[in-house]
Amino acid sequence: MKYLQLDEVIMRAFQEDMPMGDITTDNIISIESKSKATLTAKQSGVVCGIEVAKRVFELLDANVEFEALRADGDLVGPGDLIMRVAGNSRALLKGERTALNFIQHLSGVATETNKYAKLLEGLKTKVVDTRKTTPGLRYLEKYAVACGGGSNHRFSLSDGVLIKDNHIKAAGGISNAVSRVREKIPHTVKIEVETESLEMVQEALDSGADIIMLDNMTIEKMTQAVGLISGRALVEASGDIDEKKLVEVAKTGVDIISIGRITRSAGSLDISMRFVD
Repeated sequence: MKYLQLDEVIMRAFQEDMPMGDITTDNIISIESKSKATLTAKQSGVVCGIEVAKRVFELLDANVEFEALRADGDLVGPGDLIMRVAGNSRALLKGERTALNFIQHLSGVATETNKYAKLLEGLKTKVVDTRKTTPGLRYLEKYAVACGGGSNHRFSLSDGVLIKDNHIKAAGGISNAVSRVREKIPHTVKIEVETESLEMVQEALDSGADIIMLDNMTIEKMTQAVGLISGRALVEASGDIDEKKLVEVAKTGVDIISIGRITRSAGSLDISMRFVD
């Protein structure tokens, strides 16, 4: 876990949640008070964000004691203890909602990803995320995808070339777009091209694309496209692919299925924090 990046995200959350302190806690709880608490799963899923929750409390109390009873990526069920934490009562109370927000959200992303990853077990195709992430939380959400059994697509616009429909229109075609970018980028950077027809697939192949995305194609068209590419490039399928359609798409022979909903539409896993004696 990259603490410099993580601490920045957590501190922004603190600024949002208690910009001028905690008016309740600071006026009720003694500064010397110590407490213990547990975090418990209230529904089944894949837990993720344990280290993040720990860091929340560490930033509020450098002497906090922490015991992880599960690891990120573990399956949990209702009533399963995830962690124990002990320290300054004010710190635990102030960090409670922030810690829960992170671990609930990241566990939700991991759980959603795991549903898709399990469906692809035994097939060569892997599920990957997209850039459809919560602003400011991409690093953590992509980590959660990996914990759920998925893989990561490019992290940012700086990481890899992905020539999409609007690039193609602005450049005057796939060939122009690929040749222009190839002149500028290092030889180590791969080029991916988004296509919507077999004609576009052929042009991408002729241009030497390393990865070809089949965007919103029918199963029949995908099968034809995979046959046309015939191993000369990696093949990615994309475009509103849900659980019902996932395996059918994988069986066309594509290498990758990118799914925005695993980060964009994931719910939160219900996890509670309770003070204990």
